[in-house]
Amino acid sequence: MRYLLVVAATIALAACGRVVPDARPPQSTVPVPPPTTTVPSASLARLSRGPEIGSLGIGANDATTALASFRESCPAILKREDQSGLTRTDDWRPACQAVTSWPVSDARRFFTSYFETARVGDGAAFATGYFEPEIRGSRARAPGYDVPVYAMPPELVRDWPDDMAQSERTGRPPLGRRDASGKFVMFYERAEIEQGALANRGLEIAWAADPVEFFFLQIQGSGLLRLPDNSLMRIGYAGQNGREYVGIGSVMRERGMIGPGTPYATSMQGIMAYIRDNPVQGQEVMRLNKSWIFFRPLDTDGPLGSLGVPVRRESSVAVDPNYVPYGAPVYLDLEHDVADGLWIAQDTGGAIKGANRFDTFWGNGEDARRIAGGMSSRGSALILVPKGTVQRHETGR
Repeated sequence: MRYLLVVAATIALAACGRVVPDARPPQSTVPVPPPTTTVPSASLARLSRGPEIGSLGIGANDATTALASFRESCPAILKREDQSGLTRTDDWRPACQAVTSWPVSDARRFFTSYFETARVGDGAAFATGYFEPEIRGSRARAPGYDVPVYAMPPELVRDWPDDMAQSERTGRPPLGRRDASGKFVMFYERAEIEQGALANRGLEIAWAADPVEFFFLQIQGSGLLRLPDNSLMRIGYAGQNGREYVGIGSVMRERGMIGPGTPYATSMQGIMAYIRDNPVQGQEVMRLNKSWIFFRPLDTDGPLGSLGVPVRRESSVAVDPNYVPYGAPVYLDLEHDVADGLWIAQDTGGAIKGANRFDTFWGNGEDARRIAGGMSSRGSALILVPKGTVQRHETGR
């Protein structure tokens, strides 16, 4: 699920074989500030106690939606290790046990009862927004619906290049494919796929009407297809071709296509307007992004985040899980006041890196597109962690 950014938990892969999709990788079309904390995880960053939760002025509606999202997250929270190092699985059990029967009418007291605030580093935050795009599509190819929406190709695998020395084969193997001679090579890039590299193989799960809209849906990582009968088909991230992602917004700004001195704003809307007004140059720029996203149909009532549960409007936020535990409530106080309040960490992405870097989710529809497309704000962030967490880190226990 991104213009400004773009499921299932990360699964260990064998060195060779059918690719299991990783966490959906949100991306960014515009430059983002570097992380304010450069240590590899929150456990190694400076952690300080924040203000009392009751002093934050959390609204009743805000607490209610956050309570619902936290409740939905708990089964996944209790099945995974917190890679940030801030918490242990057992830390979450009291809150997760209580939330199952906690009255919605008393949502604020839930958070004051089970959590305390912590500041990672200096707490200086930067937030963007993402949404679930809706574009025109069809389950079958038809006049006006010519852009293929592909499922994962079976030949997309992780393996080591044949000419790579064994001593260099560390970490995770790259994505690629075996060519006709059996040699492991990089997978097809965007231009090759658009030119038919995967055509006529039965991989199409649907067809989109507009290549520009579909390009940005790929960056978001999930979306809705409005079918000819006016029904909706939800599609979610299934995998990626392993090729380089390029945020075209920064390229276009550097080339003077958008931004000051041009008719086009440095925003998702400005980028799309330029591409539509200049289709030849627009296609060239889009193809600089060699990454291609594969999809699968979803029968959920919302797009899936990397925690494996549906993300919810004005409640779910994407984080770097090295700094924020999945499922943790996050309190944001931003210059862009519309994003102020309590969010639940349920997602991540390739552009969401470092401490206090967030991507807020705004649902679907025109207002979601407008808010997410214009969301780029600095401010401060507090992580809500189970009570006792901060003292444990202060004492080194």
